[in-house]
Amino acid sequence: MDTTQLPKYQQIIETIKEKISKGEWPIGSKIPSQRKLAEEFGVNRSTIITALEEQAADGLIEGKTGVGTKVINNTWTLLASRQSANWSEYIDTGIHRASEKIVQEINDLEMDPAFIQLSKGELSPEIFPVQTMQKVLKEAADELSELGYEEPKGYLPLRQAVSEYLAASGIYASPSSILIVSGGLQALQLVSLGLVQRGAPVFLEKPSYLYSLQLFRSSGMNLKGLPMDKEGIITKSISLKKYEKGKSILYTIPSYHNPTGILMTEKRRRELLDVCRIEQLPIVEDDIYRELWLDEMPPPPLKAMDKNGQVLYMGSLSKTLSPGLRIGWVAAPEPVIDRLADLKMQTDYGSSSLSQRAAEKWLSTGLYQKHIENVREQLRVRRHTALNTLDEHLSGIAEWNSPEGGFFIWLKVPSTIPIRLLYRQAISRKLLLNPGSIYSDGPNHFIRISYAYASLGELQEGILILGEEIRKLL
Repeated sequence: MDTTQLPKYQQIIETIKEKISKGEWPIGSKIPSQRKLAEEFGVNRSTIITALEEQAADGLIEGKTGVGTKVINNTWTLLASRQSANWSEYIDTGIHRASEKIVQEINDLEMDPAFIQLSKGELSPEIFPVQTMQKVLKEAADELSELGYEEPKGYLPLRQAVSEYLAASGIYASPSSILIVSGGLQALQLVSLGLVQRGAPVFLEKPSYLYSLQLFRSSGMNLKGLPMDKEGIITKSISLKKYEKGKSILYTIPSYHNPTGILMTEKRRRELLDVCRIEQLPIVEDDIYRELWLDEMPPPPLKAMDKNGQVLYMGSLSKTLSPGLRIGWVAAPEPVIDRLADLKMQTDYGSSSLSQRAAEKWLSTGLYQKHIENVREQLRVRRHTALNTLDEHLSGIAEWNSPEGGFFIWLKVPSTIPIRLLYRQAISRKLLLNPGSIYSDGPNHFIRISYAYASLGELQEGILILGEEIRKLL
């Protein structure tokens, strides 16, 4: 190692390490005196003393009065200790904030099979169509001539299939107005990067999924919660008087909202479109739960009622088919899609080619609609089981909604019960729940329960445990 370009102080440290690592100064050997080292490097003795003290602190050498300084260790980790970067400093100063500790903990525990999972917002493995997916993936793989990059907006046959699929809901978007993304979360990331200025307000339901994602605050999004009732966002609460027009957006989950499960009525949807048109406020419609209706079909999407190009529409297969497929889509005016497609190419150069081909087969062959019908049947049974078990174990001590679709029951506990403590008590009994506090700023007395993932037996056991823990805290 050439140390001649280093400062004298560092040259001394590197020379000592090199002689020890090469065995020139073995363990137990006495190193040259401070005077001799000072002469060799042409420095004063104080510089030598400082360098030797650093090596002693690292555990390589030890100095004793009357004996001199000896080598006491030649371990590589000690020799390299002063050369390694302090990664903790980089971690703490990165642009994007870490998730809340409790969100990180939930993400970790969702992978632990020892827990009853009433937190997971995904379909149970019992509902996953294993054999059909294997068949579709094999067919997609057999038809591949190459596995290269796709065009920026995504695999054209898939965009055509999505265009036809959306038309069934009254959304008319040509393939050129559709972008294939790696799930709904990537769509939100692209929106935050490409369409929203730092510090601009983003209006959304309160509570909302976005509150649990620090990513959007890190991107400079200034979240502004809007109150809700049983019909959805209370539209009279929307006002841009304090804000500059042309810089804000509104994000909404109108169908089976996460976390509350609320279904926005058709009347409220039309009111929302009218208010946002007057306020010149673009809408990001997150419609990933739409197909999960259990009683009757939901009202038309906002995008289907939109005649002015003010709605950016998001859909996904993650909640209805498979989160691991990582396929979703955005439908919006072409200039917006062009902008987001360019950003996507900058970030990942396109979603998985194999996944896109598999998704195209699901949508174009009728397999997807057949699968969705089975999903609804299974979710109806699960919802019925969850509501009956809640009646049995939590009547009189909690309140909850009866969702018309989706995955979630929004459960309110007495205000005297600390939600974080209830969450901890549940953890101690191997039950995982999502405290409502991760979906909203300020005090919150709610818990989000998912009936989609756990088996029916675990669903009943988990609600029983929850009831017992609430009673203990009362």
